[in-house]
Amino acid sequence: MNLNDIHRGITRHRKPKRLGRGKGSGQGKTAGRGHKGQKARTGWSAPPTFEGGQMPLARRIPKRGFHNPFAPEVATVNLGDLDAAFQPSEEVNPETLRSKRLVRRRYDVLKVLGDGELTKPLRISAHRFSRSALEKIQQAGGQAVVLPGKKPVVKNKQRSAQSSGP
Repeated sequence: MNLNDIHRGITRHRKPKRLGRGKGSGQGKTAGRGHKGQKARTGWSAPPTFEGGQMPLARRIPKRGFHNPFAPEVATVNLGDLDAAFQPSEEVNPETLRSKRLVRRRYDVLKVLGDGELTKPLRISAHRFSRSALEKIQQAGGQAVVLPGKKPVVKNKQRSAQSSGP
């Protein structure tokens, strides 16, 4: 066998199916679409989630919760990122974070999280701090300043007020 004897395969240039071109073509008359009905018409297509009229999956499964449109937008920044971006004893606040592009989007509340290591003393101003972030800032000899802003939501406020009566 030589290289020029190798079969190139039948799918190299497959001819397209010529639909509706007479009985002899094997795809004549209804062109493989069956008789009448919505699927036989041109332009018909069902949405990918359509289940033939059966109750769709998205409506069968139970729903939980809701999206609160009034919830404050919280931007987060990790201590590891602050350690890499700032020099020792440098001031860290929302303006400097924006200038160093650590926080880009619009937000109501800035929260510092404790991911990564903090090796230098920094004075960090933010609206909220995680417990681990506070511990790491104090261990590094830094300072955490809580900025005034939107207060965290207190759930069951009425219930707690009623239970702590006179």
